[in-house]
Amino acid sequence: MKNSAFRADPHLTRVTAHALNVGDRINTSGFEKDALSAVPLALRAGSDGVAVLFRYGAVVFLNMSVEEETPFLERLSPRIGGRLSTPEEESATVELLGETEDQVDSGGPIHVRDMSMARLLVVSDVLAKSVVLAHDEREVAKVFETIEPFVRELATSGKFFRNRRGILRLIGEALLVQHHVSGRVAITDKPDALWDRPDLERLYARLEDEYELIGRVETLNRKLEVVAETADTLADIIDTRRSLRLEIIIVFLIAFEIVIAFYQIFAARGGH
Repeated sequence: MKNSAFRADPHLTRVTAHALNVGDRINTSGFEKDALSAVPLALRAGSDGVAVLFRYGAVVFLNMSVEEETPFLERLSPRIGGRLSTPEEESATVELLGETEDQVDSGGPIHVRDMSMARLLVVSDVLAKSVVLAHDEREVAKVFETIEPFVRELATSGKFFRNRRGILRLIGEALLVQHHVSGRVAITDKPDALWDRPDLERLYARLEDEYELIGRVETLNRKLEVVAETADTLADIIDTRRSLRLEIIIVFLIAFEIVIAFYQIFAARGGH
């Protein structure tokens, strides 16, 4: 990797990183010949910026204005699958610090020893995971809003009038979010840049802690478990209710057959 990610100003001391979760996935094939980095894919963009693309649907713009981001996103649009109508976004400032160690202050700029591509890729990786997590957290919150009327109805009246289709839809929403967390993007996996630069492990650990990636994933998984357990319970209640109805119908049918049988017996005796 090149020492500086920005060709126009190798002495750049301040960079804005803007992360967007634009969809479920991004097709990055065909850009390899222009890439500054293969995984994740980093490209020159704008007058002197870099766009870092993540296959799980996130893009991070480095040193680019909104006016420069817009045409790039339009160019990228055909490659975005499951595009989000309102992208999740997050920004951070990366500043050059003349110290021996990278520093991540709570709520402040990210201070780095140099503006190398490797360091910026580590920052981009954390920001990309953070915006994807934010989207998934929002989706889980929607699922909880869907669950609440079901549970409240059961708690207040002791009865349940919802149909099975609604419960199955609820389970599907929970599984979809769970897939996003565990399948689409492995939040707990370290960035590929660390394989070549193990000296950046500390920077990544500090960023991971600042953006609370591990804690947010654990909280999200616990919420998904609650959703799944609640949905299973409600589905069991519906199954039990349907089974009870079937049993009542069967009892009525047996009773009806008994009545018919007695009627036929009495009718036959009356005929004699």
